[in-house]
Amino acid sequence: MKKSDESLGRIVAELKGKKNVLVATHVFPDGDALGSQLAMGNILEGMGKKVFYYSEERISHLYDYMPGCEKLESRLPKPAVFDAIISLDCGDCFRLGEALEDLREIHPFVVIDHHSGHKEFGDLRWIDPNRSSTGEMVYELAVALGADISYEAAFCLFTAIVADTGSFKYDCTTASTFRVAGELVDLGVKPYDVARKLFDNYTTGRLRLLEAVLGTLEMHADGQIAIITVTQEMFARTGAKRDDTEDFINYPRALNTVKVAIFIKEGIDGWIGVSMRAKGECDVAQLAMTFGGGGHRNAAGYRLQGSTIAAVRTALLPELLRRLAAKGL
Repeated sequence: MKKSDESLGRIVAELKGKKNVLVATHVFPDGDALGSQLAMGNILEGMGKKVFYYSEERISHLYDYMPGCEKLESRLPKPAVFDAIISLDCGDCFRLGEALEDLREIHPFVVIDHHSGHKEFGDLRWIDPNRSSTGEMVYELAVALGADISYEAAFCLFTAIVADTGSFKYDCTTASTFRVAGELVDLGVKPYDVARKLFDNYTTGRLRLLEAVLGTLEMHADGQIAIITVTQEMFARTGAKRDDTEDFINYPRALNTVKVAIFIKEGIDGWIGVSMRAKGECDVAQLAMTFGGGGHRNAAGYRLQGSTIAAVRTALLPELLRRLAAKGL
């Protein structure tokens, strides 16, 4: 039996006997994180368990169409009321947010994740970087539990998979990914409905922000590297929200000469966020780890406090150029 199968088996054995479970994911959840969390909770509720959906802050308006969003709560009860916690799509425990220490008091602490740079935490871990998404793993967990998968859970899982595979175009997409997606369609999910809600959701502010961000485009290394940036002034000028930058990085990534696309985002309180997307043999997860971040081979990032866009660019670009020249990405 493979280690991954053994990990799944232990988690199944633990969860079957639990009655009051907290499900959580990382701060600023993306489509895979939120879809996995909502689906996992729905599946557990279908098994007769009481579920608490923890979210440190309100979710992005880009995902508020997903069934179950109204169940998310930010006020955490006393840890003692829970007999299990499940952390989903979280490669580092600190990404669980400010309630980390309280969450750590809940046992067993189950961790399900597919990040290649995963930093181990929790009591029981099922980590599989070969999976397209955490959503794909939650589906397999549901099957192993012998649980029914409702239409609502299937919709959330399909959204999770589509979001993290870039509509099945990233190299994390496998035959297993299509098999699971097909099973979810058989459960009633309409791919066009997910795509419409996930991608055709621009506001005027988001479109104007995209115009401003694309105007910052820089090209380096004979077109192999593309960098875009966003500032607080751009948000104020366009009326867009932080969430509205979702997927902007895929525009420079789509350029035919680009191997690595970088999006540097100026946040509030001195925070700078860096997102990186790569193609083929380029491993940006390793690059992100050198700056304290992590992620997947072709999608990674990190955050810094007390820095500036210019300082981040000055530190990151030479390292990226060196790795490209050495073919170490």
